[in-house]
Amino acid sequence: MPSILFIHPPVAKACEPPGGIAALVGTLERAGVECGVLDLNLEGLEGLMRGEVAGEDPWTRRAVRHRDRNLDAIRRKETYDSPDRYSRVVADLNRLVERSVPDVPGSGIRISLANYQDDRLAPTRTRDLLRAAEIPEANPFIPVLAPRLIRTMETFQPDAVGISLNYLSQALCAFALIGFIRRRWPDTAILLGGGLVTSWAGRLAKADGRLTGCELKPASDSVAGATSEFTLKGTLGTLGALFSGLVDAVISGPGEAPLLQWLDKAALGKVPSGLPKYGLFPLKNYFAPGLILPYAASRGCYWNRCAFCPEPAEGNRYAPVGRGRVVGDLRTLAEGHRPVLLHLVDNALSPALLDELIRTPPGPPWYGFVRFFPRLADPEYCRALRRAGCVMLKLGLESGSQAVLDRENKGVNLDLAERVLENLRLAGIARYVYLLFGTPSESEYEARATLKFTVRNSHAISFLNLALFNLPLAGRGRAGLEVLPYDDDLSLYAGFRHPKGWDRHLVRRFLDREFRRHPAVAAILRRDPPVFTSNHAPFFGDCSDT
Repeated sequence: MPSILFIHPPVAKACEPPGGIAALVGTLERAGVECGVLDLNLEGLEGLMRGEVAGEDPWTRRAVRHRDRNLDAIRRKETYDSPDRYSRVVADLNRLVERSVPDVPGSGIRISLANYQDDRLAPTRTRDLLRAAEIPEANPFIPVLAPRLIRTMETFQPDAVGISLNYLSQALCAFALIGFIRRRWPDTAILLGGGLVTSWAGRLAKADGRLTGCELKPASDSVAGATSEFTLKGTLGTLGALFSGLVDAVISGPGEAPLLQWLDKAALGKVPSGLPKYGLFPLKNYFAPGLILPYAASRGCYWNRCAFCPEPAEGNRYAPVGRGRVVGDLRTLAEGHRPVLLHLVDNALSPALLDELIRTPPGPPWYGFVRFFPRLADPEYCRALRRAGCVMLKLGLESGSQAVLDRENKGVNLDLAERVLENLRLAGIARYVYLLFGTPSESEYEARATLKFTVRNSHAISFLNLALFNLPLAGRGRAGLEVLPYDDDLSLYAGFRHPKGWDRHLVRRFLDREFRRHPAVAAILRRDPPVFTSNHAPFFGDCSDT
């Protein structure tokens, strides 16, 4: 029986177990693969907090003095009953992480509860990722995590280690871990996968004119007993070739199929996906007032038509799990783990799935991302969602200009959006609204229309996320745009010359000097939970409507 140890590397928000790994474990165990897991993100962040902290300023001293109390408070419901107290707890814990890195001139490393940055190394450059792997000891997490990793490797003795890389904030730490593992256990296979890896592979494959699922493969027909011999599949330019010699296999593509193929197991159609398995994770240790369980009811997006969406270019087709299975899985997970919240992580929950959740509520409160669709304009439908346990919906409005929405093919009608926001408010469902500024279709005039829409509907908006548009290198909408030169070979985005002169510095100035300063907008922004934002916002839904 082959065995894999899955690792969730720093840094990501440590408020829930990684759903992707849980889904993989559930399926692989059905295929006869023995699995272990390490959430080194959670353990690494708490390890930094409990270690030596640099600084003698009053804030840092207070954070150290209240460390144990705050670590307990972030996991208690009572803390979330007071937004002010919650903010102080999060700020002090974040201070511990920030000050865990000595303030040495030239070090360039900055860590928070949600991010990792190194001024000397970029997570979008292959050479910098390889450099992080060459000197793992330079990463502040390695001394903290090495004893735990060594102990697990010596007791579990896996055939392979799988690194799940989903966010750029994890990339440098992931490669530092890869370098540490390669140096200490040179005969153990290292597999690299996750959402970011799939995007990288798709981007490079498009540049090379091909798309491969498993970039490297075992030389033997069987993984058992042959995990240390590998041959290259593909040519230079693929992601596997870039990391050859350091990583034994790059697993890219949706779902479990590429990993099962690498393991010489049956294809996904022959090994049905299993129920996500969360029991291997330290479920009581996450930074939340109880267990939050993530669950993916689909891959891709059912709309899939937005002008700049990279999903079609990366070959990510919409693939729903199936409504009946979803509600069955959610109920089984709820009965087995008693979560305080279910996080449905789909790009957009389909209307069909929402109908099914109304008919068969999962039990615990839940939230997820939805599009503005007509049924939400029915007040009774919104009340039915609330009765089914929905406590918050994330909504991608993007712009308050109908012209922009139409040109970007968003499929959003502003009159409908206003009715939806008000109906959700009346139903008691929190509204987390996402706005995007600086798209090629937007000018300052349209940006001001977004400000007017936001102010007019501020009573019906619980939380706001403001983002600046980044031009995806994959996608249908960049035709005709002047893309600015870029050097990072793994970058998924590039700068561009705005066709209306609405460049990023002007967008930032508008947001900082006007949009955020409007009293109605500022009141909404103050409600947003610091650091954890939408992940903790469902616990503050009642506060947003007072």
